[in-house]
Amino acid sequence: MNPTRTAIVYARVSTEEQARKGASLDAQVVLLSHVAQLRGWNAVVMQEQASGKSMSRKARPVLNEALDMLTAGAAHYLLAIRIDRISRNVEDFAGLMGRSRREGWAMVLSEMDLDTTTSQGEFMANVQVSVAQYERRLIGDRTREGLAQRKREGVKLGRRTELPVAVVKRIKAERRDGATYTAIANGLTEDGTPTAQGGARWYPATVKKILESEVWANVS
Repeated sequence: MNPTRTAIVYARVSTEEQARKGASLDAQVVLLSHVAQLRGWNAVVMQEQASGKSMSRKARPVLNEALDMLTAGAAHYLLAIRIDRISRNVEDFAGLMGRSRREGWAMVLSEMDLDTTTSQGEFMANVQVSVAQYERRLIGDRTREGLAQRKREGVKLGRRTELPVAVVKRIKAERRDGATYTAIANGLTEDGTPTAQGGARWYPATVKKILESEVWANVS
């Protein structure tokens, strides 16, 4: 008889997402624990409130603790409700799948009915994370297009008007999570988020200036 397998139930919300959508860590845990029970797995629950942009140890300590357990053979599955709870970056997620194959563990995504122990599941996981990244970049494109249209209409755009509050909240949330100015700037650039002047590239000094600006002091 095979020994009981262990699944890490990984639940994550970001600070901004939780406030905006009322996303619940508890709801994720209940659902995932039920999935583990149905499959006859022991469940180790791990919860995290952090941005999904980075998978670095500093930004996502709980996720990295889970990965350490999987690497050590203390668990066999990383169980989450969707791909975006683990990563919203194609390169990061692809690297994680390669790591899981090398180390002999798998990712299981309950809402998508995906299991990366199968070729089909691995393929679908790649497709879904690509869609998630595309949607993020599409938001940046739409923001840029909207700013360009307002300029064509002769609307004078001040600094605060041009920089959406959501972007400032993201910057502050990532900084609270321990991200460096450089990491935040690189992430904004990669996602196609325009600067306050509509530029395509962010710099660490720009991020620092926003964080220290009194204009955005009341935004959290």
